[in-house]
Amino acid sequence: MPRSVNHVASRARRKNLMKLSKGYFGRRKNVWTVAKNAIEKGLLYAYTGRKQKKRNFRSLWITRINAGARHHGMSYSQFMGLVNKSEIALNRKVLADLAMNHPDAFKAVVESVKK
Repeated sequence: MPRSVNHVASRARRKNLMKLSKGYFGRRKNVWTVAKNAIEKGLLYAYTGRKQKKRNFRSLWITRINAGARHHGMSYSQFMGLVNKSEIALNRKVLADLAMNHPDAFKAVVESVKK
């Protein structure tokens, strides 16, 4: 008895992966094995990139807060220590936005922290 293979499902699976390879260069877009490897690697990069994005933004926020704090004569670590001590409920994202776009508001935060 011949082996039964579900060609409909396997063709659909391949078709979906080949759709993902659209826009790739050379054989990566139309040769199954090369495209499959390229897509798997691309999805891996996308996954790790989503994790790195969070780290990169936190690093950017810290840099911006540090620049803003140094304008007012303190380092980042001193500033964040005082922020945590005074129990101000502003996270790094908000503090960085204030330091960058609203320097007067950031100055008010620094003054309230220094007291």
